[in-house]
Amino acid sequence: MSKKNFVSMFMALFVVLGILSGCSNNNNGNTNSSNDPSPSASANNTASNAPSDAAEGKYPDYSKGFPEKVTLQIPVYERAFEGWNVTDNYYTRWIQKEFGDKYNIDVKFIPITRNSEVTDYEQLLASHKAPDIIFHYDMPQALAYYGEDVMQELDYDEIANYAPTYWKNMSETIKQYGAVDGKNVFFFAARPSVDNFTTLIRKDWVEKVGMKVEDLTSLEKYNELLEKWKAAGLGTAGASLLQNNYTYNYAFRDWPVDPKYRALYSDLGVADLTTKDSEKYLKNLNYEYNHGLIDKEFYLRNDDAKTKAEFVAGKTGTYSFYLASNTDVLTATLKNNADAQFDVLPGTAGVPEGNKPQARAYWPFGLIMGVNYESTPEERAAVWMYLDWMSQPANLFYLQNGVEGQNYTLDADGLAVKNPDFKGESVLSQNNNKDYFALVSEVVQYTDPAVTRKAYLQNWSPPGYESLADKVLNNFDSLAEFRTPDALFTVVLDKVNEYKADLNSLFQELYVKVVLAPEDQFQATYDDAKETYLDAGYQEILDEKQKAIDAGQFK
Repeated sequence: MSKKNFVSMFMALFVVLGILSGCSNNNNGNTNSSNDPSPSASANNTASNAPSDAAEGKYPDYSKGFPEKVTLQIPVYERAFEGWNVTDNYYTRWIQKEFGDKYNIDVKFIPITRNSEVTDYEQLLASHKAPDIIFHYDMPQALAYYGEDVMQELDYDEIANYAPTYWKNMSETIKQYGAVDGKNVFFFAARPSVDNFTTLIRKDWVEKVGMKVEDLTSLEKYNELLEKWKAAGLGTAGASLLQNNYTYNYAFRDWPVDPKYRALYSDLGVADLTTKDSEKYLKNLNYEYNHGLIDKEFYLRNDDAKTKAEFVAGKTGTYSFYLASNTDVLTATLKNNADAQFDVLPGTAGVPEGNKPQARAYWPFGLIMGVNYESTPEERAAVWMYLDWMSQPANLFYLQNGVEGQNYTLDADGLAVKNPDFKGESVLSQNNNKDYFALVSEVVQYTDPAVTRKAYLQNWSPPGYESLADKVLNNFDSLAEFRTPDALFTVVLDKVNEYKADLNSLFQELYVKVVLAPEDQFQATYDDAKETYLDAGYQEILDEKQKAIDAGQFK
C-alpha cells in the first residue's frame, strides 16, 4: 500500500475521532538540518566510530547547533500514571535544556497510548502529525508500517556520523535485523535478556484455603485453588480482554517447538484462534468462566487500570503487570485490606500437567524504530543526535536515576540506591522513566553484571517487598530453556497487513462468545468461530505465511 493510499484510508477515521488531545500543533515538515554526537562525544569520536567509507564532510556539521530551529517530535508511551504528564515534566524539561537548547532543537514529546498505539499512529500519520520516530515493540507491526510506505530508507553512514556512540552500541544488531527487501529501514534499542512482567497473587488468600503458593505447579493445581477461593467466598482470579498481544496459548503447545509451526501460527498481532492450542486454552477459560473462577466481566477489562482496580478493591486475587519499585498497587490494596499479603505466581501455574512452561523469548532488541517518511533531513539528523546524546553514560544514568542526593545515593559498587520516599520535582515516573530511555535501552545496565542484577532488583522491588523482585528474576532465569522467539519474516506479509485490524476485532468478539458459551455448547460455538475466522481472512494469512516459510523467507 502506498503512503498516499494509507493516508487517504485513515483520513475518514481521523475526521470522526478527532486529533488526539495530547498531539502537538507541529506538522512533520519542520525546519532545518542537524548533526553531532552528544555533549559528551567529540568530533574525533565521531570519525573513529563511523563506517570506514564514511567520507569526511559528506554530511552537514551541526555540532554547534542548527542554523535555524528544528522541531524534533519524539513518541512516548502514555500509560495513564496518576499525576504524571508524559509530555511536560522535570525530565522533558531537562532534555530540552541539556540537549535541545544546545543544538537549537525544540524537543516535542508526542503521547502514544500503550493499549491502542497502532490506532494512535494511524490517526497521527493520517493527519500528518506523526512523530519523527515510528516505533513498536514487535516486528510484525513494524513490518506493517514498512509495508504502508511510511518509513524512510536509512543511510548507515549518516547514523554513524551523527550518532557514533549509539552506532557503536547497536550497529551489529541494526545490520543483522534492520533490512527488509534489501532496504535499510529499522534501527533498534538494546534489550538484555531479562523481564519484569509478572503476576501478583494474594498470598493470604492462598493460605486461607490451606494451600501454599509453591503448590501451584500446574494448571490443574491453579484451578483447584480457584475452586477453593470460590467456596470460601474470597474472590476470583483476575482476567482481562485479550487484545493486541497474542501469546495466550504457549503453555498449551507441544514441546519441543517445531520452528515451521511456530512461524506459521505465532504472530503477536494476529491470534491463532484455529489451532488445537487455542482450542485447549479456550476450553479451560470456558470452564473457569462457567464455574465462577475468573472475573465475570473480564471482557470489560480492556486496560491495565481496570484490572488493577479489581485487584486493589479485593475482588480478584491475581494481577498481571510490570513490577516496579514505585508501583502503588500494593499500598493501594493494603488501604482496603490491611492484612493483605502478596507473592509471585509461579510460571508453572497455568501449564497443563505434562506440558512445559513455554513462553515467547524476546528478540535481541527492544523498540523497533523507523524514521517518519515526512521527516526532513534536518529532523532525521536530529533523531540520530538525540539517540547519541541519550547513549552517553552520564545522560542515560541521569534519565534512569534522577538527581543524586535526592532520588538516590551511590553505594560502594556505584549502584544508584533509590530513595523510595522522595516526592520532589525530579521524581521518576512509575516505571522509572523507562518510556524515555527505552529508545536506547530496554533496561538499566551497569558494566559489572553483578551490579546490573542488583539494579534490576532495586528497580523492581517495592519497599518492604524485595522478595517479589527476587522471585520474578529467579522465575525468569529458571524457565529460560522454554522460551523461544517468534520467527522473523524477511518479507512483508501483505495479507497480515490487510486483515490484521479486522481480525483483531473479530477475534475479540468470537473468543468472548466461545468463553461465555455454556459448557455443553463450547465445541459447537468454537467450531463456528473457527470457520468464521478462517473465512474472514485468516486462511489467506496462513497461505501467505506458508508460501514464505516454504521459500525460507524467515529467521
